[in-house]
Amino acid sequence: MTVSRVINNTGRISEKTRLKVQKVMEELHYVPNATARSLVLQRTMTLSLLITDITNPFYTTVARGAEDAARENGYKLLLGNSDESVDKEREYIDTVLSTRVDGVLITPSGDRSRPHLETLARHGIPFVILDREVPGIACDCVLGDSVGGARKLVDYLIGLGHRRIALVNGSPEVSTARDRLAGYRQALAERGIGFDPAYVMESNYRPQDAEAAAERLLSLSPSPTAVFAANNLLALSLLQSLRKRGIGVPEELSIVTFDDFGYMSVLDPFFTLVAQPAYEFGRQGISLLIERIENRDAPPRRIVLPNELTTGRSVRPAAPSA
Repeated sequence: MTVSRVINNTGRISEKTRLKVQKVMEELHYVPNATARSLVLQRTMTLSLLITDITNPFYTTVARGAEDAARENGYKLLLGNSDESVDKEREYIDTVLSTRVDGVLITPSGDRSRPHLETLARHGIPFVILDREVPGIACDCVLGDSVGGARKLVDYLIGLGHRRIALVNGSPEVSTARDRLAGYRQALAERGIGFDPAYVMESNYRPQDAEAAAERLLSLSPSPTAVFAANNLLALSLLQSLRKRGIGVPEELSIVTFDDFGYMSVLDPFFTLVAQPAYEFGRQGISLLIERIENRDAPPRRIVLPNELTTGRSVRPAAPSA
């Protein structure tokens, strides 16, 4: 009982006894049993962050913001990476249920994530979704302005004389891909440019999809003068695929994209892109999650973070005849 009072800083105990117990704990390298404590407190003080691609600098920075916010509030953070796979995501959800985390911050792999989120709700585990929405799920979320960001990028290209603009997008089962397509179409319509579905290619937001996209781009007739790659890793892989085929960027084809490349963007801002505040995604997501843990009856909150257009060397004005 005396040791418990020292560990939990509860009850009446003399300073002499407290120091004596702490000294022995240090000598024995004693660590309190987290499982036993969680059974008593009904909290593990552990949160889970499940993202779709840890190799993407956007999500790496999201994780940094989430961990900082968790630690500031006394929580530990467990990280999972679904690789855009709904099956791998399900495995992580099963792990979450077995480890008794207090809450989950999750970027869903897509619309098919709905059963996983419903499972969390059924087991009473609070969650916040990040970056992507899932139809039919009413919950706290932190999102970016994908529609507005896509409009900025496409309008910027149009302002430089580009009229044939292709889109290498994500899967239509992912809300950000739907939103970026919507912003792309809005920008074209506002400038009186017709929408051609042949100029839209789908992918899984994965770099390996860039090879097929490059082949499609080069087969289009008339050929595009610019391409909007829907995320940063797609853009980078597309650039590599085009250069391998002898296509100069931006000499023969301009490229714009969503999200920056971390320190690489600071050292060499090559791409014209819409940058999102990735660190704030993580911080605000964890803040919402902790608020949800402490007040489960509050109405869901939806936070949309702004983005900013940053110009680089990946774009040049279209030729007058294009």
